[in-house]
Amino acid sequence: MTIFSFFTRASKAFHGYPVASKLLLVCTLSSGGLVAYSESQSDIGSAGVVVDQIETKKKKVVVLGTGWAGTSFLKDLDASRYDVRVVSPRNYFAFTPLLPSVTCGTVEARSIVEPIRKIIKKRNGEVQFFEAECVKIDASNNKILCRSNIESNLVGNDEFFLEYDYLVIAIGAQVNTFNTPGVMENCHFLKEVEDAQKIRRTVIDCFEKAILPGLSEEERRANLHFVVVGGGPTGVEFAAELHDFLEEDLHKLYPGVKDLVKISLIQSGDHILNMFDERISSFAEQKFNRDGIDVQTGCRVVSVSDKEITMKVKSKGEICSIPHGLVVWSTGVGTRPVVKDFMEQIGQGNRRILATNEWLRVKGCENVYAIGDCATIDQRKIMEDISAIFEAADEDKSGFLTVGELRDVIDDIIMRYPQLGLYLTSKHLADVTDLLKDSEGNERKEVDIEGFRLALSHVDSQMKSLPATAQVAAQQGSYLSRCFNRRDQSHKNPEGPRRFTGSGRHNFQPFLYKHFGQFAPLGGEQAAAELPGDWVSVGHSTQWLWYSVYASKQVSWRTRVLVVSDWTRKFIFGRDSSRI
Repeated sequence: MTIFSFFTRASKAFHGYPVASKLLLVCTLSSGGLVAYSESQSDIGSAGVVVDQIETKKKKVVVLGTGWAGTSFLKDLDASRYDVRVVSPRNYFAFTPLLPSVTCGTVEARSIVEPIRKIIKKRNGEVQFFEAECVKIDASNNKILCRSNIESNLVGNDEFFLEYDYLVIAIGAQVNTFNTPGVMENCHFLKEVEDAQKIRRTVIDCFEKAILPGLSEEERRANLHFVVVGGGPTGVEFAAELHDFLEEDLHKLYPGVKDLVKISLIQSGDHILNMFDERISSFAEQKFNRDGIDVQTGCRVVSVSDKEITMKVKSKGEICSIPHGLVVWSTGVGTRPVVKDFMEQIGQGNRRILATNEWLRVKGCENVYAIGDCATIDQRKIMEDISAIFEAADEDKSGFLTVGELRDVIDDIIMRYPQLGLYLTSKHLADVTDLLKDSEGNERKEVDIEGFRLALSHVDSQMKSLPATAQVAAQQGSYLSRCFNRRDQSHKNPEGPRRFTGSGRHNFQPFLYKHFGQFAPLGGEQAAAELPGDWVSVGHSTQWLWYSVYASKQVSWRTRVLVVSDWTRKFIFGRDSSRI
């Protein structure tokens, strides 16, 4: 009896029974093959198919990266709708805002990481994970080349290909050295958990080396000079954490050299934390000055050797060198090589960073999306479509746009061009009638195309690139997963704004970032916070707010408990200075 006739008789035997929508019979043959047969309640006949063919009916979604953007996308994605595969060189998610705390033992490394397999296991549907690095994106053939980063003598190929219907690039960015000589060879970075652990070991090494007999005082001072390059949030927080580590723990363990320790913070701009409110920047500089942290602004590093760091003082034009024991480089991010190669393929080779549209789709690729630090949104200017907007709003085709006609489309305009909403807020314009006022402030009932163009001529000045932060990446991942979950419904019921340069409506609303504030821990149980609504908070109470927010934002209850217990341990027993 053939396999097919066996399934046919079996289906007849079960015919008429109240089964679910499908009855699946699986038989494993002696050769190891797998055959599946499906019988529906409908009268339509069906034949045996291979299981893999059933799975291919789902669109293949490949996600590159398990950082903030990639993990947020996976957490909210309905994986039962797609065949989802994740590729990342690390098999965990790391809560990167706490990396500076890991460098000094305030928080242990394993307390801020969660295995990615645990995260995807909780999703609806199956998600496959491969610990490997994507080394090539073949956009023309919809496939990627991956290479395993497991260094061992295990058998098997290290490289493999994955095909995709949709590709989500969320691999983050790499450190930007600005091609400064010696940085890659002689500096530490703070992008990954391994970086934080390496810094922690090096700090202890500097002290252990400094107390060895036979060293001059100059040599001891050089070994205990810790230099931080970059006055952004990461650099400032690391300097603050290191200062606390020295004052609260290491000075007690190495009393003979405590007076030789120095921390320097080098910033090319005029102020540290220049992306924050100037009140926070000023408070941070004053506190660091009281703590004895040497803040050198207006200095650009020109080279780094294994023993000295050379910089140029912009105000004087002088070049000076200072010895160091440890240099931490934290000056921004750059594009990874695999993304640069992909940009060359799709015609973005002249850009510094991968560009997407407002729906996070990569420009030049219909089925590739990019989220997080690896990409930037290329917001369309309203002046590029000003004629199309005017024509669409002018319903009676009179050549003039009335206040009523503008009211009918203003919501769609703001949704499609969010810079208009920012412009109205910045100019304190509460109504569209204020937008149409002439140069003298007089109200107008209608305007022609030139008047409309003049009224919106300064709107595009409100366009700003989003910062490369965890908050932005997490929101982009959640937004894109909602779009994927509603992809089928959106074709029938589009929820986006009106298409001013075409017909109909966009399927989805464009991505809109909502800023919930940002923190800057400054050491000594003090922090600064910039909150929505132009609120600024500094001091001890803000530090406790920082504790509560960061504890609540942990990805799991396991990491939440571990982080809080680490903070408690630090208050009771201090930080661990063991070199492990």
